[in-house]
Amino acid sequence: MLTLSPLGPPPQNGNLTNTPHLSYYMDHYAHRHINTSSDSELLLNLLADHLQKTGKFRIDADDIFRAVREVMQTTSGAYACAGMIAGFGIIGFRDPNGIRPMGWARRKSDKVEGGYDYMMASESVVCDALGFTDWKDVNPGETIIITKDKGVQIQQAVPARTFAPDMFEFVYFARPDSVIDGISVYRSRMAMGEALAHNAAKVLKQHGIVADVVIPVPDTSRTAALELAQTMGIPYREGFIKNRYIGRTFIMPGQEVRRKNVRRKLNTMALEFAGKNVLIVDDSIVRGTTSKEIIQMARDAGAKKVIMASCAPPVRYPNVYGIDMPNRFELVGHGRTEEEICETIGADLIIYQTLDDLVQSCTKFNPEITQFDCSVFTGEYVTGGIDEAYLAGIESLRADNAKIKANKANGMTTVQAGVTQGSGSVLASGPMDGSSGNGTTFGAEGEAPAIGLDNEEAGAVEHADTAVGLSNLGEK
Repeated sequence: MLTLSPLGPPPQNGNLTNTPHLSYYMDHYAHRHINTSSDSELLLNLLADHLQKTGKFRIDADDIFRAVREVMQTTSGAYACAGMIAGFGIIGFRDPNGIRPMGWARRKSDKVEGGYDYMMASESVVCDALGFTDWKDVNPGETIIITKDKGVQIQQAVPARTFAPDMFEFVYFARPDSVIDGISVYRSRMAMGEALAHNAAKVLKQHGIVADVVIPVPDTSRTAALELAQTMGIPYREGFIKNRYIGRTFIMPGQEVRRKNVRRKLNTMALEFAGKNVLIVDDSIVRGTTSKEIIQMARDAGAKKVIMASCAPPVRYPNVYGIDMPNRFELVGHGRTEEEICETIGADLIIYQTLDDLVQSCTKFNPEITQFDCSVFTGEYVTGGIDEAYLAGIESLRADNAKIKANKANGMTTVQAGVTQGSGSVLASGPMDGSSGNGTTFGAEGEAPAIGLDNEEAGAVEHADTAVGLSNLGEK
């Protein structure tokens, strides 16, 4: 990625949703060439453009705060960004809805007496592993600047809008030993298991079924499954052994590829299934590919009945804020009732967590957060501006990307043309995990033409490995 100013690309977690408007502005007003389809490059150029307007050879913290504020006023979507400015320090900022997680921590420096090292990350577990303490979340719409001479400077760039962290972080993506926005991921999953147990007990009684054993789908659902088993008084067993060298199957391209890798990823221990009514617990059911194969594997191992329990409600809509989920028509929950989903995946019975129970499983640990982004369950997107044309655009883009990945897997080369989204081109690429960047920044005050959504409407974009550190800083 290149900019007309020497600003290194910031690690970005999330996804911008008004990229056509932003790319038009970059081309017609800022006169900056965008080389890739990544929204990270777009965000980088937008920040560099605002910085360049200062006309200064050396920028200061006020210039950066002002530039980030202007970026947030013109972008929509979800993002948590961190970056390094050579000779100045590190910066970080989070979208006004706080959809994607972000925080920072410090540790005593072993090179500067009385000084501290600082680190920014999406999840606290990264800082824990490297000896950083005093973890603090970056608030929605907040900017943090850490420099050698002034230490930590924090400013609210724009007023926080509806604080709505992504619920799927707690359900699936985040490490259980992380704490996000004051909520322990581990404890929230325990609460999910307890709530699901009460619902499962009612449903099983209604259908006259007695479960003999509770078996989790490794690894994410283990915490909830154990709590469910203890609450219901049913034995907990590890019936699936995971191959740790197979990645997440739900983001793999192609149905056949996903199906084969489920079998390669998991192996059953037949003695835990034979002749039993098995209650299988999973964190969620997305495409249904994994669930269908797992249920068939349980039957092949001799299970008498297979009951599928999900810690999350039916996933019926795509995620547009940085989680690479399939389009609506690939989701097993889209347009189907729970009974139809059960029939599709081949279970004897399916039990879903209710949305209210799911939300309460998290809010009980931080009552200050009253709302979460649950768009994959409800189709209600907190930033607004997500219509049928937008969803059709990203579905078309993801379908093309899936074809490219499948072709590469088969040794074929594909050239992709532009994909139309609504009235413009789709530039957003989805999440950018594990990226890092550094460089020098020049350039931002001044009024830019209004683009995207206004302050009332615009939201402003994964993960434990997305982090930027700055060492040897003296505490002021």
